[in-house]
Amino acid sequence: MNGPDPDALAAATSIAVALSDPQAAWSPAPPAGGRAWPQSLGGGAAGIALLHIERARSGHGDWNTAHTWLSAAVCGELTAAANAGLFFGAPALAFVTHAAAGSSGRYRSALTRLDEAACAVTRTRLAAAHTRIDRGERPSMKEFDLIRGLAGLGAYHLGRHPDHQITSDVLSYLVRLTQPLPAGGELPPWWTDVAPNGKPSPDYPHGHGNFGLSHGVGSVVALLSLALLRNLAVAGADDAVGRICAWTDRWRQQSDAGPWWPGFITTDQVREQRVEPSLRPRPSWCYGISGTARAQQLAGMALGDAERQRSAENAMLATLRDDTQLDLLPEIGLCHGMAGLLQAAWRMAADARNPHICAEIPHLTARLTAQLGYPAPSPELLDGAAGAALALHTIGTSAAPASAWDAFLLLA
Repeated sequence: MNGPDPDALAAATSIAVALSDPQAAWSPAPPAGGRAWPQSLGGGAAGIALLHIERARSGHGDWNTAHTWLSAAVCGELTAAANAGLFFGAPALAFVTHAAAGSSGRYRSALTRLDEAACAVTRTRLAAAHTRIDRGERPSMKEFDLIRGLAGLGAYHLGRHPDHQITSDVLSYLVRLTQPLPAGGELPPWWTDVAPNGKPSPDYPHGHGNFGLSHGVGSVVALLSLALLRNLAVAGADDAVGRICAWTDRWRQQSDAGPWWPGFITTDQVREQRVEPSLRPRPSWCYGISGTARAQQLAGMALGDAERQRSAENAMLATLRDDTQLDLLPEIGLCHGMAGLLQAAWRMAADARNPHICAEIPHLTARLTAQLGYPAPSPELLDGAAGAALALHTIGTSAAPASAWDAFLLLA
């Protein structure tokens, strides 16, 4: 790996200083809507707290600032309702509080209460998911995805208590998700009957199959692979990863710019057995190479499949060397922008058989640094300055996150 990058660390520090005061972070006020609610990981105080937690845990920030942001995150009424998940409500706050606590015993009482709420949410969601499978129906995206579903809840439980029964139960459900439905036909069992936005649409009369790490089966293969790499005994997990990989292999595309995977496919594409080159997603974390290549690398590592790992790393390397692809990410954020590609590339480089990914990271870092500031970005974690600062902090310190913050992206 490359050594620490002082310029990247300075850029991350500058952002963190600008975001030190919750009252001043949004000017003049937070945007309307739920994304900026305090207990939102993507857009609220809970997400921005992760930046200050990582800085404090790595010795580059102070705990007072981290605690101030944690306090801001819990200032409203806590929800553990049907819309709660890794990115919102009690599970989101549990993830952030666990990142702050580590093995220190810090925030023990609060974390115990949040953990109980996250477990209760998860059990309710698991019961509904198994009932749906028993009926032989197709899933909704929000049943299993990372942002709203059980893959996201599983990411929390895997990091918090890998040996807990709730963690095993989530992983076992994800294995079952990959098993054929009675009337599945040629479509995989994770095929959904809705549009990519998660809602029914006449434009998607037969739904779609989603590859993405944010809303698709990419989250399932990544989480199961991470569990296998941690030597958790989950019956059928390796077979489940293999079933997903067989499907993604079927739809992997090849171009002069390297291999790539679609963000999603429709029944028309299944019938025609073709994906138009123009449908290649930009290389973002949510649907593009940043997420899909890392998920494939993790699967290759978990299954001992050196060729799969090599193919994933070659896909990432080809993207990092293609300025046309990089130009498709003018945003700075983790979800849709350059920060997500940078953090994914760093994680892939750390595990790579291919030594050349490392060499491209300084160029990527320079691109992200140049994108900061104009126009002034939102402070939020998922698409704004806090997420960019976290990715730059990783490069600046050349060390795996002390808080494991990028587990919420299923990059590690």
